Amino acid sequence: MSEAENRKVILELDDMAKKYDNGDGVEHVNLKVYEGELVTLLGPSGCGKSTILRSVGGFLDTTAGDIRIDGNSIVDLPPEKRPTAMVFQSYNLWPHMTIYENLAFGLKLRKIPKNEIDSQIKDILNLVNLPGCEKKYPSQMSGGQQQRIAIARSLLLKPHLLLLDEPFSALDAKIRQQMREELKRLQQKTGITIVFVTHDQEEAMALSHRIVVMNKGKIEQIGTPEEIYDNPVSEYVASFIGENNFIKEGEKTIAVRPEDITVIPGKTDGNLIGTVSTIMLMGHYVVITVKHEDEVIKCNINRELSEKIKVGDDVTLVYGKHHVFVNGQKAD
Repeated sequence: MSEAENRKVILELDDMAKKYDNGDGVEHVNLKVYEGELVTLLGPSGCGKSTILRSVGGFLDTTAGDIRIDGNSIVDLPPEKRPTAMVFQSYNLWPHMTIYENLAFGLKLRKIPKNEIDSQIKDILNLVNLPGCEKKYPSQMSGGQQQRIAIARSLLLKPHLLLLDEPFSALDAKIRQQMREELKRLQQKTGITIVFVTHDQEEAMALSHRIVVMNKGKIEQIGTPEEIYDNPVSEYVASFIGENNFIKEGEKTIAVRPEDITVIPGKTDGNLIGTVSTIMLMGHYVVITVKHEDEVIKCNINRELSEKIKVGDDVTLVYGKHHVFVNGQKAD
């Protein structure tokens, strides 16, 4: 039994389905999220990841199955009665309210005394590294700061489950990176259970305890970042996580990552022979492409080896770790 399975189940999706009138949506979704986990729903646009998240949050009605939080079904509850809080891509802060007023709004609805509200807001602003900004308005803050306030507002409500729907996609690359680190720190410090939606595999790999890879409304694979990266169950997962070469050999497809191919100058006994097409310096390593019959194979090599080969040279490629797929599924 894994460490996660010893923990309490916070969220359980039991054969959940949500179908739209045009036939799109999700079906046969089965997932358990454990206490203190950050689980990411990963996939391209339209694969159903946001549909699942919005169904959990109560913003969409399910077509079939059940959604349970702490063992209790929530499918008939409106969003405000569910023990969840959702942060959207757009920050949804009220522009006419100060940061203090934005943060205090939900606490006032719960009839919490003012001195306690003041104390909680001060604590949460310290937690998200934005102390002393109570009197500012959202327009006076950067996108990254506004998103931190949106997350802080959700954390103040002490939800059993925090739902994040592509929260960083509107931010530029550098701020996104900072926000990932910030979210990881917050999650570790608070221990809150999070379900996170993204189409960015790097984001999923960096943040998640487990990743749920979605494909056309269905779950393709669930696993840790290491499991998904090292042991993809299908060609789809292998193509979506990291970078792979897909080399056809009869009915089989060999998936091998650029870093797992040994390049030997000249023609020797190996997996295959090819001709160097391009050589690109990437800093501490070099990427070369090798033409083999109708295929172009990408390989990562060290700089010392790159100095011994040039475009047009014959090289031998030897597979290291690789996966074999037949009809898109992993072969035994």
